[in-house]
Amino acid sequence: MHSITLLGRQGCHLCDDAREVIARVAGELGVPWEEVDIDTSAELREKYGEMIPVTLVDGVQHDFWRVSEDRLRAALA
Repeated sequence: MHSITLLGRQGCHLCDDAREVIARVAGELGVPWEEVDIDTSAELREKYGEMIPVTLVDGVQHDFWRVSEDRLRAALA
C-alpha cells in the first residue's frame, strides 16, 4: 500500500492548495496520508525551507511547490 506525506508549514497558501489535492486523491483511492510541519525540525526546515509544499510518495520526493493531481494519481496507480 502507498502512503503520502505533505511537508509544509502554517500560513503557506501553496500548502493549503496541496492539502486539498492530496486529501481528495487520497480519499478517493483509499491511500493514507499525513502532514508534517517542517518548522518542527531544523533538519527539515534546512532541507525543504524554500521548496514547500513538498509531496512524498512512499517516502520519496514526488513534487514540490505545486501538486499535480494527474501525476499524483499516476504515482499511486
